[in-house]
Amino acid sequence: MILSIESSCDDSSIAITKIEDNQLIFHKKISQEKQHSSYGGVVPELASRLHAIDLPNILEETKPYLGNLKAVAVTNQPGLGVTLLEGIAMAKIIAVSKNIPLLAVHHLKGHIYSLFIGKEQILPLLVLLISGGHTQIIRVESLEKMTILATSMDDSVGESFDKTAKMMGLGYPGGPIIEALAKKGNENRFNLPVPLRNSKLIAFSLSGLKNAVRLTIESLGGAKKMTEQDRRDLSASFQKAVKLHLIQKSKKVFVDEKIKDFAIVGGASANFYIREAYEKLCEEFGKTLHTAPLEFCSDNAAMIGRYAIEAYKKELFINPYEIDIVVNRKRQQGVEL
Repeated sequence: MILSIESSCDDSSIAITKIEDNQLIFHKKISQEKQHSSYGGVVPELASRLHAIDLPNILEETKPYLGNLKAVAVTNQPGLGVTLLEGIAMAKIIAVSKNIPLLAVHHLKGHIYSLFIGKEQILPLLVLLISGGHTQIIRVESLEKMTILATSMDDSVGESFDKTAKMMGLGYPGGPIIEALAKKGNENRFNLPVPLRNSKLIAFSLSGLKNAVRLTIESLGGAKKMTEQDRRDLSASFQKAVKLHLIQKSKKVFVDEKIKDFAIVGGASANFYIREAYEKLCEEFGKTLHTAPLEFCSDNAAMIGRYAIEAYKKELFINPYEIDIVVNRKRQQGVEL
């Protein structure tokens, strides 16, 4: 079995995965959403302190499986440096004390492998990754060959949902709140701009849309003067603009990419409004849509463990004394993930 650890942001998670059949044997995640909600976003130092408490408590529950470990895997990039270090410290101790291999896992590759928890991988694959920190379309040809076809120039989808919710005084995380309000709103009330609508550029940009939301809130007298229906309508109008932007740029990729399997992963992929739009787009282009179970859309150790199985088979091990965090860096179109 492989023990995997995820601590890239505000979720403390550990999983145990069986190597021979990809089955998830143990999985637990402790969310920190309540602790960060009053700040309107994640406070890195607070998240780190909570990981230092929660990860050992979860590890205690894995004792029945520790004698069967063949490797330990941990997220080492991208993420918040102070939170990544908590998971890495635990993984190094386990690897050294039990004399087993250590696997360093790229968090975004873990999201891709959330599709394959408990099952065999499907490759090649086109993937739309929409999370709190990233918006990318990736061509996945193999475990080690993943090419970014389109990426965000500024705010990610998840980040734009969070900031829109914060501007309306709705709390954190913003994605589920905006989606719930939008169900009762009029998506055509506010004429928000669709980013890069007239641009041939295959990329994503949501900062301009976010600013349009801010101006709309100001025109309504500010967040405190907005009615509940104002919030519903603005949420629906914002969500519609995000959807149209994603679909428009994805179409440009679909024209050139002949891979028949397409997937949406990442925390924002739990949005059913966006999922439904991609179901229609895939039907139009003759592609098969894949999505991860809702419980594995947000950050979790099960997806890290599933990627780790394939990495273990290829012996992509790292020296426990040499593993370190890799700081976030902007990855452009056409480069390897």
